[in-house]
Amino acid sequence: MHQMNELAQALKIVMFGPPGSGKGTYASRMREKLNVPHISTGDLVREEIKYRTSVGRRIEDYSRRGEFVPDEIITELLRQRISQPDSTNGFILDGFPRTIPQAKALEKITSMDVVVNLDVPDEIIIDRLSTRLTCKKCGAIFNERTLKPKVAGVCDKCGGPLYKRDDDKPEVVQERLNVYRKQTKPLLDYYKERSLVENLSNRDADAPPEKIVEKIMELIETHA
Repeated sequence: MHQMNELAQALKIVMFGPPGSGKGTYASRMREKLNVPHISTGDLVREEIKYRTSVGRRIEDYSRRGEFVPDEIITELLRQRISQPDSTNGFILDGFPRTIPQAKALEKITSMDVVVNLDVPDEIIIDRLSTRLTCKKCGAIFNERTLKPKVAGVCDKCGGPLYKRDDDKPEVVQERLNVYRKQTKPLLDYYKERSLVENLSNRDADAPPEKIVEKIMELIETHA
């Protein structure tokens, strides 16, 4: 069996799962273990908007009109990001792809090695998101039960204020989960047909992130 430091030299991972399943939290810890970047397409978009780039202004125009940002824009941002030197040995994708057209667009710029599918019951996600805290400044995620900030109400990473998002209310979360499963099931089937999917079931609402990450790393090693 390969050693994990050898796996990191080639691994390109998609973190897949419903909102609140822990994709970003686990990916940020896997990044440190594998020494590859955690790439969130949401972060890429926010960075373009923050620095008022030409792409960022286009994205804002779509948002103002209530329209989705075209896949080609997101794919191009991703292409530029994975062409950077720190992605040479692989990377962890979070938030992309979400549809089969996006997956096909991704295949035109790179091939993925494994899709980690986080299987978490709705009730656990609703419970987890009801205690989630988000940094207004940098977007970092904390949890009042399982991932408390060192100082209450203050982000460990940037010192920004923490708050609860309106879309983390139980009734909103349930609707988001319904939409997610309807829209993304075809994509999961698409990746299963290509033998890329590794499923991780989590039925423990209070499971420490580190324990889940250990299980994910074992799945990745077995898949490789």
